[in-house]
Amino acid sequence: MAKLASRIQMLDQSDLLRLVNQPLTESTMGEIRMAMTELAAADIGNLLSSTPAAERQQLWDLFDDDLQAEVISHIEPELVPDLFASRSAEEIAQVIEKVSGDDDVTDIIQQLPDALGEEILEALDIQNRERVENLLIYPADTAGGLMDTDIISVRSDITIDVVLRYLRRHSNLPNSTDQIFVVDKMGFYLGTLPLSTILVSDPSTPISDCIETKLEPALATLSTHDVAQLFERYDLISMAVVSDAGLLVGRITIDDIVDVIIDEADHSILGMAGLNEEDDTFAPILKTTQSRALWLGANLFTALIASAVINVFEDTIAKVVALAILMPIVASMGGVAGSQSLTLVIRSMAQGTLIDSNLPWLVRRELAVSILNGLLWASLIAVGTSMVFQDWTLGFIIAFALVINMATAALAGAMLPRFLKSVNIDPAIAGTVILTTITDVVGFVTFLGTATIFYG
Repeated sequence: MAKLASRIQMLDQSDLLRLVNQPLTESTMGEIRMAMTELAAADIGNLLSSTPAAERQQLWDLFDDDLQAEVISHIEPELVPDLFASRSAEEIAQVIEKVSGDDDVTDIIQQLPDALGEEILEALDIQNRERVENLLIYPADTAGGLMDTDIISVRSDITIDVVLRYLRRHSNLPNSTDQIFVVDKMGFYLGTLPLSTILVSDPSTPISDCIETKLEPALATLSTHDVAQLFERYDLISMAVVSDAGLLVGRITIDDIVDVIIDEADHSILGMAGLNEEDDTFAPILKTTQSRALWLGANLFTALIASAVINVFEDTIAKVVALAILMPIVASMGGVAGSQSLTLVIRSMAQGTLIDSNLPWLVRRELAVSILNGLLWASLIAVGTSMVFQDWTLGFIIAFALVINMATAALAGAMLPRFLKSVNIDPAIAGTVILTTITDVVGFVTFLGTATIFYG
């Protein structure tokens, strides 16, 4: 047994992951726990997130409250409800009271059902409860919901020497502390004081001579997306958060912003396939089936619309069988052209570079590009179709339909995201389905309609 434990401790994380994903037995659970306690909390969190649900729960139950408190902040948020599914509010409170960072505690409670969250708050001690409740008043997707209240602030009417003596009274500084915040006697935000300035300045220098005020703080109601753009634009490590009245209420650090950026990237990528970023990669079969059924149903509905359009031209297709062979080309080319424009616009919206004043230019550019590409490939497919089927009329029909569909697809792809955003629909999720429907319907109507005129 000792040899086995020693062998497991020597394993790297990938080897341990392979061991964990094998059927677990009582003889190995203790050794696995011993090996995992040798890992950093972030590595254990990543390991649990990469483990199927049943084994994940078994491993989680092996940890004591202290280890769970260390690891829970490094686990994908959507996994938290399942990990605590069999725990009472009091048991959960015992764990999260040991979590460092009020923002992490708030994130955990927000992932749980509302009723359970209320019970957990009641089970927390008064000090923790008040801090968490002050954060819970802000939505999770705002600066207030993202911020941490563990901050260091000083008044503007003191000197660098006083600040140094104040900092030395702390056993350690909050993580990612690159600056401290300056406030007035009432707690209103005035500016920042970088640690580098504190270290190189004369101790007798007044804070008022060193304060930096160029960068405005983030309002607590500002969206996390906008906060992430500020961090990227100004290369920030931390940023002050203030209330609408200007009171300093917390700070946001770069580690939180990295999570925001990753979540937004996941949302965009998974949304294109109709998947929810909250879906667990290793969720059970039935749960995953249910989460994907709605999207597949929506796609089936749009496919039925396209089929209904084709059915209208049944007689034309019966006369010219080649139309059935060539139809997918028109729809496919339009779909690709539209997806290129759609992806570009969604990306520009996410980066904040697309605004009302430059949208018309971008739409015209995408339309011109698609028409030019359409003319190029339409000419080639027209010649090829005419030679294969010995019918120049058929070549003209598919070329005409191809140009029209690609132009329509570019217009739809460029304009859909802003329209969907204006009606509070996520373009990353709904854009692809709507665009596919447009390109299929327009492509089939143009192709088969033109064919009906010539062959009807």
